[in-house]
Amino acid sequence: MEKYIIMKKVNKFKLLAAGLLIGVAFWLLGSDFFTFMIWWEILWILGLVFMPITAQIFKGFDDNGWMYSKVIAIVICGYGVWILTSIKVVHFTTLSSVVITTLCGGSSIAYGIYGKQRKIFPWKHKELVYWEEVIFFVVFLLWTYMAGFHPAAHGTEKYMDFGFMKSMMHSTTLPSEDMWYAGKAFNYYYGGQYFAVFLTKLTGTKVEITYNLMRTMIAAFAFVLPFSLVRQMLKDKLGKRGRAWITDFGGILAGLSVSMSGNLHYIIYGKIFTLLGIREDYWFPSTTRFIGFDPPVTGDETIHEFPSYSFVLGDLHAHVINVFFVLAVLGILYAWIKRNSGKSWKQKEIFLLGLFLGIFLFSNTWDFMIYYVVICGTLFFGNLKRYLNSTDMRTGIKWSVVQWIELLLTAVLISLPFHLQFKSVMVQGIGIVKIHTAFYQFCVLWAFPLLICGLFVVSTLIKNRNFTNKKTRNLFYKINVSDLYGVVLSLCAMGLILIPEIVYVRDIYENGNARANTMFKLTYQAYILFGMTMGYGIYRMLVVSRQKIVKVLSGIGLFVLIWTVGYFGNAVHSWFGEVWNPSKYQGLNATTFLETDFPQDAAAIRWLKQNIEGSPVVLEANGDSYSGYERVSASTGLPTVLGWYVHEWLWRNDVPDLNQKSADIQTIYTSGDVETVKSLVKKYDISYIFVGGQEKEKYGTDLNDSLLQSLGSIAYVDVTSGTYIVKVSGQ
Repeated sequence: MEKYIIMKKVNKFKLLAAGLLIGVAFWLLGSDFFTFMIWWEILWILGLVFMPITAQIFKGFDDNGWMYSKVIAIVICGYGVWILTSIKVVHFTTLSSVVITTLCGGSSIAYGIYGKQRKIFPWKHKELVYWEEVIFFVVFLLWTYMAGFHPAAHGTEKYMDFGFMKSMMHSTTLPSEDMWYAGKAFNYYYGGQYFAVFLTKLTGTKVEITYNLMRTMIAAFAFVLPFSLVRQMLKDKLGKRGRAWITDFGGILAGLSVSMSGNLHYIIYGKIFTLLGIREDYWFPSTTRFIGFDPPVTGDETIHEFPSYSFVLGDLHAHVINVFFVLAVLGILYAWIKRNSGKSWKQKEIFLLGLFLGIFLFSNTWDFMIYYVVICGTLFFGNLKRYLNSTDMRTGIKWSVVQWIELLLTAVLISLPFHLQFKSVMVQGIGIVKIHTAFYQFCVLWAFPLLICGLFVVSTLIKNRNFTNKKTRNLFYKINVSDLYGVVLSLCAMGLILIPEIVYVRDIYENGNARANTMFKLTYQAYILFGMTMGYGIYRMLVVSRQKIVKVLSGIGLFVLIWTVGYFGNAVHSWFGEVWNPSKYQGLNATTFLETDFPQDAAAIRWLKQNIEGSPVVLEANGDSYSGYERVSASTGLPTVLGWYVHEWLWRNDVPDLNQKSADIQTIYTSGDVETVKSLVKKYDISYIFVGGQEKEKYGTDLNDSLLQSLGSIAYVDVTSGTYIVKVSGQ
């Protein structure tokens, strides 16, 4: 009876805590609260109905993979809609998204009812599931609230990301029309933005809000997925010594390390140098633009970003969206190595990993290459551990090769509709690095994770060494799966930071930024892998190691890692401002910047969004990448003749055509030859011509208003600013 009363009080407390969190969300988010709650509720429902499948993958996890269930649901349902739309079986609409998701969810529930387990919600520890959900909700709310202080989809590459989403919202086919290259489909990896639009259509919400919700949701997953994985790894390693506070804090450390920490650059340049007066201030992007920038090195300006910077900045680029997918891959991979049983074609994990890799092929191909190697390495060492005697080790190698082929074939088949229409022009070969990173700069960026993970790897191998007989066999026999997985991830991360010092992928940025893209994509994933293994390794060494020096170094590492989380606070204050003052919350609408940045054009752009159906071509002045040009096409998703020049150059590598389009646009706006202008309007199937601030600024007195207005009727005019839109006759 007493136990029942205690449980009743605990449950009452949980309900009160949940109600309080919802109340805080309502107070902080205002009118955005309902969209936020719709997204959270859909994620909760998706995770719930896919638990029968997820629990089979994550057997042995205390939470049976609860948080991973949400990601797996998004991937399976989203891919189902994508493949059926791509092969023209269905249209990409809210209805098709809901129906296909319902069918997938129903299949999962049926599997739970009629499958071997005969359980729909097979949780081991419901208490853990509850608190993981609380953590996810709190972090999701925190990031969403902060995003409302700087919601604009304007600056850096936000125009492109938002434009992709708006274009796909207009479209019922995939790939949709390129809003910056009218008449042609996207020739770029649009998979990440597709999943954002899929969730938008599934929830019946608006891109203007969900642009920001997608990035804040990913940031929340970037905390809770490492928490779940590293907590379980510590539990598996420590056994009875793995007290709840140790495993939980290890998980929290991993979550902080992956999603909110910085690096030694912040501590040295942002704290120590400013304290000593060597630097006056610290601007948070400088830690991602260090090599080649400080001091300047001609020909070697590189990029070395990491998740917390991305989450603050707010670009919804492929490498950002893929974060929660790659974290899911790491979780599934550990679930495999933890169970490590069954033949290749009977392993659900292999097919699921192949599905993720296939999605990477049309979302971020760099991640496909990186995680194909990570997965293959893990499968190889996992199989070596499983097959202990010399004969069986050969069997282990054989099965590894079979699984590698299986993964590759699955990934290629999964992504086949994308590659049938995609023309790869971005990669121009492999080059040998001529300018290397200065040693001190390499140390500033990577010495800390290298020391911690190197210490973990060495201490683990020394502890498990046995050179008396068949040392390889004995090593794999003795090593714990958590340690083995940590060692594999550490070695992969080390390789990723060394590769850009040796070779790079050649592209259009070779003159001046030769290895920028290579270093960016590889070290971004290295940062994630380092974050996971540091969260695990530090607590593992503190608890398990018997050597005082290892414990001392681990303690120092723990202090430094927590100190780097100060980067998050610095970046938040610099970018979002006074987040402690809710009255300055602006809301999540990503297009409110139009009123402040383009006041003369804002009303005209909103008129297009409200009154134009389908995807007619709307001509606007074109300009360079990262500029204010293409504010119409980016904000509406309506195609224009030519958008950001460098981006289309990267995507299509057809400079003569780009130059011709640019010249034709200028002719339309400035020529006095009506027949020539009419022929160009017809050539590009232009339905509307937009004349606003950017057009007047670019063409000045050469702008031929009278000829433009003679081409049709004035569909919209702002008498105050002079901005107008011409609807071309016959369109």
